[in-house]
Amino acid sequence: MTVSYTAEVATCQRCGCFWKLLARWRASIYKIIWFDLLIFLFCFYAMAFLYRMTLNENDRRFFEDLVRYCRNHGALIPLSFVLGFYVAIIVERWWNQYISVPWPDPLAVYVSTLVRGLDEHGRLMRRTIMRYVCLSLTMVLTMISPGVKRRFPTYDYLVDAGLLNKNEATIIAAMDEKFPSHFKYWMPIMWASSIMTRARKEGRIWDDFSLKSMIDELNKFRYGCNMLIHYDTISVPLVYTQVVTLAVYTYFLAAIFGHQYIYTKEDSYSNRINYYFPVFSTLEFFFFMGWLKVAETLICPFGDDDDDFDLNWAIDRNLQVSYLIVDEMHNDHPTLVRDQYWDEVFPPELPYPDESQRHAPPEPSTAKLDLSKITSTYIPKVPTTTTTDEIDFTNFDGEDDTYDHELTIKFASRRFNIHRSSSSISFANFSQLVSSQSRVDEGEEEEILGPTRSTSKDDFDRLKEERERERHARQLQHAALALDLIKEELQSPTDPPTSSNDPKPSSSRPPIRTSTSNQTQTDKSYVNTSKTQNH
Repeated sequence: MTVSYTAEVATCQRCGCFWKLLARWRASIYKIIWFDLLIFLFCFYAMAFLYRMTLNENDRRFFEDLVRYCRNHGALIPLSFVLGFYVAIIVERWWNQYISVPWPDPLAVYVSTLVRGLDEHGRLMRRTIMRYVCLSLTMVLTMISPGVKRRFPTYDYLVDAGLLNKNEATIIAAMDEKFPSHFKYWMPIMWASSIMTRARKEGRIWDDFSLKSMIDELNKFRYGCNMLIHYDTISVPLVYTQVVTLAVYTYFLAAIFGHQYIYTKEDSYSNRINYYFPVFSTLEFFFFMGWLKVAETLICPFGDDDDDFDLNWAIDRNLQVSYLIVDEMHNDHPTLVRDQYWDEVFPPELPYPDESQRHAPPEPSTAKLDLSKITSTYIPKVPTTTTTDEIDFTNFDGEDDTYDHELTIKFASRRFNIHRSSSSISFANFSQLVSSQSRVDEGEEEEILGPTRSTSKDDFDRLKEERERERHARQLQHAALALDLIKEELQSPTDPPTSSNDPKPSSSRPPIRTSTSNQTQTDKSYVNTSKTQNH
């Protein structure tokens, strides 16, 4: 499991708080690179012993030339750039893999809230849905984590753990035989969605929107499982990993020769400290090789390293919390009582055990900015002849100049003339309205628009009222038509049967609205007109 040291660095005092972390061994840099450092120092001292004790004069000259060459050209390897960029990618990938691990808590809250029923069948539905969700995640983790795979190597171990039933294991095993090339982690999710649909049909879920919310949350969980599979199958490009590894090991292979002490008059090659122990060569190996080991540790956080995620703990925790939410805490809450600030509405300040711990509230960054030089040069112009009561704050500068450029949209209303004695309804002519409106001069427009400026209603409210009046007019029109139909039905005698020799069929009636009178006639008025013409 990831080593946490947050409590030890919560408060920084004196010389810092990171010094106390240097003495740790678990998940430390010493534990990661101690073996590689021993190999480096062994090779370094082996070359030093070979140069000082074994080689003859000619071989020593060749060795000295090799040392000069490695020291002069070893710095050409861009180790800091290549390694730093690679480690940045690995750390970002490491964190993204952690946040991709789905947690069943949000879905459990949905299931406990929306799937009703205190009977055994409702309880069975809720528990089975969450068991399938936890089973799906466990099947994914067995494919990407060696520790989880060793815990659940086959379906029988999942049955023994209570995550899977025997009949369900038989179904999944049969599906594996038919389609062995695909992962089957999605099967429990499909079973859970089927149970949700069944609960909706049985009326245990309130409405379709609640069902959709649960399905959406289930899809989010499935997306997290799918992302874990993607991170496992799609790694950082192998070429980049090889380049970084070769760069680090080649650099320190050259350092074994280039940092040696040689017998020469040049000070850079004959330092006495380097004769006994390569101090800065060891520190350089410590930092760069430790950097590479960090990338090797974090590239797959689902393994057995000290800083890898403890997924076995997550499996146990998910199943326990899911059952607690959907079963133990289902439709249960403490008794509703008034809080201690009921009469005060809200507390002025919450108490402290020690009032000396209370600090002043935070201030904005410009709260204490010195503005004396700026405010002293600015003298506001205050009108002397006008009092405050006489100032019209509704008139803004430049309003009259910009108002000429405003676009005014006027909606011509349709007027309905309803006559009680007739069933016809006349409409206003829009051309007359437009022509009459165009004859209004500028002074009259200002008189019309004057109250509009001072009113508190905007154009949208006026348009809304106009549409409302039109709607009422249409309702009156329909009521008048219905009233005329009822009157004609009561006053007119029974219509004679239509003769089969009538040359004009009944279906071929003229249009209801006439083109000459611009009036609307009802069906009954047309029948009465036809009777009059026949007589």
